[in-house]
Amino acid sequence: QVQLVESGGGLVQPGGSLRLSCAASGSTFSSYAMGWFRQAPGKEREFVASISRGGHNKYYTDSVKGRFTISRDNAEKTVYLQMNSLDAEDTAVYYCAARGAMLYYTPESVAEFSSWGQGTQVTVSS
Repeated sequence: QVQLVESGGGLVQPGGSLRLSCAASGSTFSSYAMGWFRQAPGKEREFVASISRGGHNKYYTDSVKGRFTISRDNAEKTVYLQMNSLDAEDTAVYYCAARGAMLYYTPESVAEFSSWGQGTQVTVSS
């Protein structure tokens, strides 16, 4: 099992940027595909992006393509989400998630992930 801790959230103006980090501990990080999800008040948790074990494959939900970039550093056991051109619709609690996976697999549903962080709040407002 892997433990996950997110950081980097905060308040940002529309059009601004944030970089979220998710630090992992407790297991072999490179064995896990990683993902980012978000949940806005009153809404279900939704997929944002995922990255395969070695970082070769990445997958994004349509609403963030071209604005968000997921990356990972297996030596540092950390996955990142660079978020640019933020708008109010991006306001949510952002969660990091992990699952053991085949090398190039990029899971995209809540049910596919077995480990979750506690979340970090991102608020986009002027």
